[in-house]
Amino acid sequence: MKAALEAWGADSNLFHQGAAKESDDPDVIAAAMAKPGVVLRRPVGTDRPFSEHAELPTYLRDGGPTKVARKLKGPKAKNLSSRPVDKAAERKAALAFEKEQKRRQLEQAKEEAARQKDRERRQQAVDKAQAALDKAEQEHAKRAAAIEAELEAIEERSQAEQARWHKEKEQLEATLRRARG
Repeated sequence: MKAALEAWGADSNLFHQGAAKESDDPDVIAAAMAKPGVVLRRPVGTDRPFSEHAELPTYLRDGGPTKVARKLKGPKAKNLSSRPVDKAAERKAALAFEKEQKRRQLEQAKEEAARQKDRERRQQAVDKAQAALDKAEQEHAKRAAAIEAELEAIEERSQAEQARWHKEKEQLEATLRRARG
């Protein structure tokens, strides 16, 4: 037992706690004697031979759950159909359910109406801003056209002034040349 506890790395006496026990099975003793000091294992609920690394069983002998699996399932579910049916409680629960369902539907309808109103308000604000932008663009185009027209008129006046000046300069230069001699 002492050697087994050391091999397992146990800090307490698992034999006295009931977590481990001595075996009288000749197959178990033969396997342990073949590999002294090595912890041997086998899958729980099977009769497979002992080895250093136990694997989970891939199938069950009798086709049913193992002892461990049966213990983990817990108590079987009780048959609920055998209890008496309280019709009044069922009707009350159904009415309460319908009332709650109607309340939720009404609340959802109110929320949807509020969202729709908010969408419409936002759309009106967008439309108003778009109209203001369009109006400002038209005003800008009108002013830009007026400035362009003024620019063309000034350019024409400038060219006319250049032509007048060129003619006058030629006349004055001719007069100056004659005066010099």
